[in-house]
Amino acid sequence: MKKITKKKHLEIAIQNVPKHPKPKIELEQYSTPAIIAADLLWNAYSFGDIIGKNIMDLGCGTGVFAIASKLLGATSAIGIDIDKDSIDLASSYCTDVDFICSDICKLNDDFDVDTIFQNPPFGSQKNAKKGQDLKFIKKAIDLNPSVLYSFHMASTQKFLIDFFEKHNLKITHIFRYDFPIPKIYEFHTKESSNVEVIVIRATL
Repeated sequence: MKKITKKKHLEIAIQNVPKHPKPKIELEQYSTPAIIAADLLWNAYSFGDIIGKNIMDLGCGTGVFAIASKLLGATSAIGIDIDKDSIDLASSYCTDVDFICSDICKLNDDFDVDTIFQNPPFGSQKNAKKGQDLKFIKKAIDLNPSVLYSFHMASTQKFLIDFFEKHNLKITHIFRYDFPIPKIYEFHTKESSNVEVIVIRATL
């Protein structure tokens, strides 16, 4: 796998990663746009959170963050997702990343992880289950990485800051993005709509 050293090349590589083959509304599956993933990963790369590190992508879908981390020089990368369709596609697309089909809540904690990326279901739909993203944070704490990057609805920022602090996570940066939600489910009436999201970088 050829390493990438320029942000624009990273974005192009991410665009080539296949999208969810059969998006499932109950899992609130939306692929992270290449421009957002590339920006966040480049920041992580600049902070020294990727080169020579063991990376885990929780709720990885088709593995954007795991695959891109390897391209940026990660020692190892693991993608975890409950959706077998996405894991099978990711595994066939990239053999340099270990992909595991598992409910993250049932995942054992004996992994050697330095950096975790996670884009969990964060409640962008009215009928979505609430609090799913908190399960991801708790699992990340159990896995005990040095650094966590976690996506959430911007409207929940105050609650999340309190939650992170309560669990002894030190927030170092908050990145803000307009996350486009494409028309991929039957109930969608617009071709695309934007949701304000934040990504919290925290150290444990």
